[in-house]
Amino acid sequence: MIIIYHNNRCRKSREAVSLLAKNKIDFEVIEYLKTPISENQLRKILSYLDINALELIRTNESDWKTKFKGKQMTEDELIKAMIEYPKLMERPIVVKGNRAVIARPAEKISKII
Repeated sequence: MIIIYHNNRCRKSREAVSLLAKNKIDFEVIEYLKTPISENQLRKILSYLDINALELIRTNESDWKTKFKGKQMTEDELIKAMIEYPKLMERPIVVKGNRAVIARPAEKISKII
């Protein structure tokens, strides 16, 4: 089963959902702004993506610029920041089993299906 961590206000996220639907791929949508991701889930996603927390953060997001920019933060602190301010996370994140991609562009989904 494919899971997509989705923000409906994001064009790239909508494109990824559309691509999955168009290709008749079964998937579950998790609107992470409405259904927060747990710290454990986020740590798993980071390991599936094989990146560190900072690489998943949208550093142009206003919450980042006003609350965190310029601060020295540990991996744990960055993860907690994304939990508290989920808009900081890059999107969409598509997960299948123990593999994941940030689907920007949506075609990157092909790497895990």
